[in-house]
Amino acid sequence: MVAEVAPYDAVLLLSFGGPEKPEDVVPFLENVTRGRGIPRERLEQVGEHYFLFGGRSPINDQNRALLAALRDDFAAHGVRLPVYWGNRNWEPYLADTLRQMKSDGVARAAVFVTSAYSSYSSCRQYRENLYEAWEAVDEGIVLDKLRVYYNHPGFVEPVVDGVVEALADLPAEVRDAARLVFVTHSIPTVMNDASGDPADGGGAYLAQHEDVATTVAARVAEETGVEHARDLVFCSRSGAPHIPWLEPDVNDHLRVLREQDVEAVVLVPVGFVSDHMEVVYDLDTEALATAEKLGIEARRSATPGDDPRFVAMVRELLLERAAAERGEAVSRVAAGEIGPRWDRCPVGCCANARSDRPTLCGVGSPDDAKVV
Repeated sequence: MVAEVAPYDAVLLLSFGGPEKPEDVVPFLENVTRGRGIPRERLEQVGEHYFLFGGRSPINDQNRALLAALRDDFAAHGVRLPVYWGNRNWEPYLADTLRQMKSDGVARAAVFVTSAYSSYSSCRQYRENLYEAWEAVDEGIVLDKLRVYYNHPGFVEPVVDGVVEALADLPAEVRDAARLVFVTHSIPTVMNDASGDPADGGGAYLAQHEDVATTVAARVAEETGVEHARDLVFCSRSGAPHIPWLEPDVNDHLRVLREQDVEAVVLVPVGFVSDHMEVVYDLDTEALATAEKLGIEARRSATPGDDPRFVAMVRELLLERAAAERGEAVSRVAAGEIGPRWDRCPVGCCANARSDRPTLCGVGSPDDAKVV
């Protein structure tokens, strides 16, 4: 059976990108921080995290695995669309991918971003990048970003299973009292305050994480028969010390838990879709070392990665959006209390604090007047 995918003739996997070898590290970090005036010496210090892993980020290999899984899933379910891949900060660069898509005759593509939440850095900045690349190829392709999916069952259920497996790996005598420590990327508090629809008052980034953490903890209790206390903490702060960022840091929080006589934790990287650098360094290297020093039994649960349910979620989001663009009624699945988010971001959503740069995929964007 062939799935109905009109009006789309391609899917674009859009991700952050990462260095592939040691000599890529500083140029990659220069791409990431361009316009912020960060000295090269500081970038070299940050680059040490990558050099611990041979100067290679795991993210590109994870995207290759996801790309292959998507193509296999599409073929198995009658979705006859090519899947392209482009990055914000390293090869394959987004603009180059769009040029290839245009050369291949793609007229309209659905865009899946490997970032599940609403904030400037996790949503709007990708929309700015899409505009820049779209403009660079003479505005020749219509691009529709698929909705944020942090609360889609295809994301939530692999996280739940990962937590259950990590709990099972803890010593039996501390397992039932283990605390679930949900971890995500810290952002400036002003960025959180501006995240989501301004008509809703902002704060969507934090609210979405709290919602999914509550959902996952409840599902874990259903699976194990044990209710675990849970926290939401942060990692990967990179801003100037005088600028407030979301806290507490995961390492600081582990110290507080030890003072409270907590003996075991599961670190749940709920802010990340795969095991990229923030997971393998900030959690697997740094936070687990902190826990060991403190005498806390700690395990890190799995990210969705290329779990078949996560891969199927991309297909489901694609078909949902395609039906909506054809004017059909659609059923949008979501776990938790917040519910499914919009297809096209509202005006002012996840505002850029530095400047008002043009975007795609939002109400009032240059592509908003397209004819379906």
